[in-house]
Amino acid sequence: MSAPRIGAEPSRTARLVILIVVGLVFVVPLAAMFQFTLRLAGKSGYSFIHYVSIFHPDPALGTDYSPIWQGIQNSLVICVITVAIVMLVLLPTMLLVELRYPRFRRILEFVCILPITIPSIVLVVGYVPVYQRVAAVFGSAPWTLAFAVGIIVLPYAYRPIATNIQAFDLVTLTEAARSLGASWPTAIARVILPNMRRGVISAVFLTVAVVLGEYTIASFLSQNTFQTALLLISQTDSYVATIFALTALVFAFVLLVIIGRFGAVRPGGRVKKTRRPRGTEPRIPLPTPTPARSAS
Repeated sequence: MSAPRIGAEPSRTARLVILIVVGLVFVVPLAAMFQFTLRLAGKSGYSFIHYVSIFHPDPALGTDYSPIWQGIQNSLVICVITVAIVMLVLLPTMLLVELRYPRFRRILEFVCILPITIPSIVLVVGYVPVYQRVAAVFGSAPWTLAFAVGIIVLPYAYRPIATNIQAFDLVTLTEAARSLGASWPTAIARVILPNMRRGVISAVFLTVAVVLGEYTIASFLSQNTFQTALLLISQTDSYVATIFALTALVFAFVLLVIIGRFGAVRPGGRVKKTRRPRGTEPRIPLPTPTPARSAS
């Protein structure tokens, strides 16, 4: 009689039910939004006319979608600068602390997780006097929001990288590469980063998702980004605003799928096996005891 399985995986039927329920929670609102974008104002029936009007607006109606395009452009620029801050500041700092100053690991974690505990509205109050100095040095262009958003994304970028670092022996691999004559750039590029691909890609995609969804800071600092432009367009054309909101949600979902896909691929390009079928677990043969020889 086999021993009871503690913490066993759910059965195939249970996994299917969970997948269907979770899928409905995500799909039903998206389907409702898509159905709303196909409606005709004041008429019955469905059409893609609202999608066409995004690229070919009717001058007679006085619709102007230039703010949303400018907001998307500004948000993409902020995404690039924020990702650069994460890759050039946060990632090297975490590697330096892990390799040289491990006693500061808890301090770095506290500093990086702290912004998630502070509401954005409170952070904006502290940003206003700081951005008066920033505007005097760099100007008041929308890309300067990257300095503030870079602090907001610290918890989301820190956690996947830290989890990935804990998944392998960073210190041992680095010392092995250095003992074989590799320079620090070579050790980082060819030994450390390939093993951190999952964490780095997850941090980048989460950073992009947070930047595209940030509204509070841009609104209080009077900057035109994707979210502020979306609110502006929704006051004049709710159909087009829903189209862009639906596109942003689908884009975020695709990012999550890509994160999961990269997490399931080994550095060599092979997909990791997440589970083994029942009954195929390898058995380790037990050594057969040898009879003790009697002393003659």
